[in-house]
Amino acid sequence: MTKSDMSSVDTESGLLARLATRSAAWSERWFPNTLVFAMVVVLVVAVAAMGIGSSPAEVSEVFGEGFWDLIPFTMQMAMVAIGGYVVATAKPIRRVIVRFAQLPSTPRGAIAMVAAVSLLSALLNWGFSLIFSALLVRRLAERESLRMDYRAASAAAYLGLGGSWALGLSSSAAQLQANPESIPSSLMPITGVIPFRETIFTWQSLLLAAVIVVVCVLVAFFSAPRGKAVKTAEDLGIDPRDPVEDDTPRTRPGEWLEYSPLLTVVIVALVGGWATQQFAAQDPIVAISGLNTYNLLFLALGLLLHWRPRRFIAAVGKAVPATGGVLIQFPFYAGIAAIMTKAANGDGHTISHYLATAFTSVSSPWAFPLLIGGYSIVLGFLIPSGGGKWIIEAPYVMQAASDQGVNLGWTVQIYNASEALPNLINPFWMLPLLGVLTLKARDIVGFTFLYLVVLFPVVLGLLTLLAPTFDYHPPVIPAGFGG
Repeated sequence: MTKSDMSSVDTESGLLARLATRSAAWSERWFPNTLVFAMVVVLVVAVAAMGIGSSPAEVSEVFGEGFWDLIPFTMQMAMVAIGGYVVATAKPIRRVIVRFAQLPSTPRGAIAMVAAVSLLSALLNWGFSLIFSALLVRRLAERESLRMDYRAASAAAYLGLGGSWALGLSSSAAQLQANPESIPSSLMPITGVIPFRETIFTWQSLLLAAVIVVVCVLVAFFSAPRGKAVKTAEDLGIDPRDPVEDDTPRTRPGEWLEYSPLLTVVIVALVGGWATQQFAAQDPIVAISGLNTYNLLFLALGLLLHWRPRRFIAAVGKAVPATGGVLIQFPFYAGIAAIMTKAANGDGHTISHYLATAFTSVSSPWAFPLLIGGYSIVLGFLIPSGGGKWIIEAPYVMQAASDQGVNLGWTVQIYNASEALPNLINPFWMLPLLGVLTLKARDIVGFTFLYLVVLFPVVLGLLTLLAPTFDYHPPVIPAGFGG
């Protein structure tokens, strides 16, 4: 680490900030691309399968057959990111952001507000939370008289991804388990279908989310730098003002539909009619738990807010690059899950079987949340993908939960709450936010590391204390499922 790196650390944050900055500098230098991580895991799992007695031919076969098992879910998660970005960047939402930015009267209050907005909006959509919160920080930074620390506010804007998103509607694991068509065939017999009513909408999960929000807002308020320790956007050489983007004038008669709201009105009306039928025909909780329904409503809202197809198309174009990691990595995770659950040895046992047995042998129903939560946090540092990592963990974690008599829905939430924490210092999901804010990971990780230190015992403690409030029931397999 250079002296210039050290000088960027907030001295008022002390040892934690220095350790976090060194950790970020190390990870930026040594961590490979996340796709490389997925490929390394493929290699490790393949070698492990052959190590327990599965043949190379069988390993290759199940990997190839399972590689495309997650295609529907891959596309669905990419659309979560696109829908969130499109809504957050629409002009009406930008006006809401401007009004929000006028509310705080103190820099500490501004940073606490950003934290609350990030955490609460992430419960709706993690992609929306990232972009909305980043734009809010820029609008606050335009108020030079406020003298808000730009780094601390930016870290607060990222809290949704590191604290609450996995407990909300766009949770990868909860969404996958609630949708029969998204669950890989190898996983269905182990987990069955688990509706939102047993995961994110339990009172225990809502309580956990509320505690995380309150704790993070308090940390954001009391840890905000003051006095000479403050570094505003101007101090960092950043101009928070956005360039003015006006519609280019129409030059050809064939472009008139691009500038007209006619098609927007028609499409939104069709979606509205369909949604009305869906929510009238079934429990609203069941309806919103469908990823297709959720994504279609978000895209329709984005189209309505942008009003003209031309603006909507431009917003989608800017959102697509953020989905690249999801599109290419999830198939590898599907192949990994197939090897773990289908590549058997002569005794008919798989890697998933041995891992589940190991977890059961060293755990108890009381200690299970602590063990699985801690394990998910550690693995999350290496595989920064909530949905992809769940596909890897679910076969043996859920089997172990059944063996221990631990509620399967709460096991999903144990994973969700724990899996989000490594995001606080893993730079992968920071990239969209950092791009909007014109920062680097090392600029904010000194602050996000502090949140990780505080949340770690709080989250694991609540996951353990709340587990006994659930009863166990076997996996619910849809009628007609063929295995």
